Amino acid sequence: MRRGILNIAALAAPLLVSACVTTGDGLGDPLAGFQTVSARTAAVTGKETVWAQSSEEARALGERVSTLVRGKTIGPDLAVQVALLNNKGLQAAYAEIGMSSAELWQQSLPANPTVSVGVMGINAGRTVETAIVGNILALITRPRRMAVADARFRQAQLRAAEATLKLAADTRRAWIEAVVAWEKVGYLNRAQAAADAASALAEKLGQTGAFTKTGQAREHVFYAELAGQTAEARMQARMAKEALTRLMGLWGYDIDYQVPNALPSLPANPLARKDIEALALRNRVDLDIAKLELEALALSYGLTEATRYVSDLELMTGAEIEQEEEDGETKTKVLVNAELEFVIPIFDSGRARMRKAELAYMQAANLLAERAVNVRSEARSAYDGYRSTLDIARHYRANVVPLRTTIEEESLLTYNGMITNTFELLADTRAKVNSIMLSLNAKRQFWLADVNLGTAVYGGGSSAPAGTGAETAAADDGGGGH
Repeated sequence: MRRGILNIAALAAPLLVSACVTTGDGLGDPLAGFQTVSARTAAVTGKETVWAQSSEEARALGERVSTLVRGKTIGPDLAVQVALLNNKGLQAAYAEIGMSSAELWQQSLPANPTVSVGVMGINAGRTVETAIVGNILALITRPRRMAVADARFRQAQLRAAEATLKLAADTRRAWIEAVVAWEKVGYLNRAQAAADAASALAEKLGQTGAFTKTGQAREHVFYAELAGQTAEARMQARMAKEALTRLMGLWGYDIDYQVPNALPSLPANPLARKDIEALALRNRVDLDIAKLELEALALSYGLTEATRYVSDLELMTGAEIEQEEEDGETKTKVLVNAELEFVIPIFDSGRARMRKAELAYMQAANLLAERAVNVRSEARSAYDGYRSTLDIARHYRANVVPLRTTIEEESLLTYNGMITNTFELLADTRAKVNSIMLSLNAKRQFWLADVNLGTAVYGGGSSAPAGTGAETAAADDGGGGH
């Protein structure tokens, strides 16, 4: 039996040597793949990304995040940085790089040979049969399979980059929503104080008979409605801040942070992008992912063509060892044999698989073409939204709000001169509140459009277009509505 095992080892040696040629070192290195992701996203966001590989690294990141946010008033850039460091969903997305790297390594290894050993004995005679089966087809198609796995590995990197850009954009939007919500609360608090004074004045005038009960009721209900809108605005502001907190992955004492009470001022010089379509076609991550999908399918198509007629091909080498005892002496015979096993394509010639591969490739090619057309359109729409919302926000800031302020001031002067009655003065105050809310909403829409322009050029997902009818209706209903 020992001699039979030695013969098995001798026969298996060539296959085992070929299996040990590739160790996977340098193939699809996940850390190198993450460096590609980090470099691409840093060029867009200007922020650092980290892939925590151990509990110690995760703990160090948590301590760093606590230092950045606890008790601080954070701006949009800091919020994005914290999210990129601390969001666990993003860390899970980075794990796809490692799994794709492992798949590339797996495809680089030759298929393991199969060894079989059998023993038969009749009376004093014994027969030991051994066989080693190696998959020749797997060895032949190995380079193409590695090329497909490499394309998938690069796709995983781009998907991780896309997830990073999406989180950065979502965090910036959430910061905008939280800040504008608290800005509305601040203005409604000031408006409520003025309404409270007007309500008290109306009550005193009513006691002297200078103001009708209907007029008093109008001022009281205005104050009551404004109080309800202020309370609702506070609730919306708290919820908006919680949404930002979730994206940054904060909990415990780390949620003790603040956001500013007002959005940044409108930019003096808007972005001028005449080549917005070409810029998007060069930089969109999802377009690069679609290109790699087409490349992977093309490689798979070649692989399908290589295996069109032979679905499996195995080379079996073996040895048959016979031992017999004659006159107290053991005699050993070794018979070496080789067999080739494959499927005869009588019924399935592989044409169906070829056709499926061709159709899958054409499908991917058409989807890529559609994606390119959509990218151009999205870039044009995003830039148009950026410039339009900026013009609208400037219009409210330069025209509507100053005119409302002038009307209110003039009404106050004429009221003091006994020319304007109290009802007209307070009606002007109501109109100014509504105009301020419209102005805040216009500024919010511009900054959201600014984020959408970035995602249209670089990728990372898009949100609902700014200036939807629901938002405008909420502002018209006025007052506080976030």
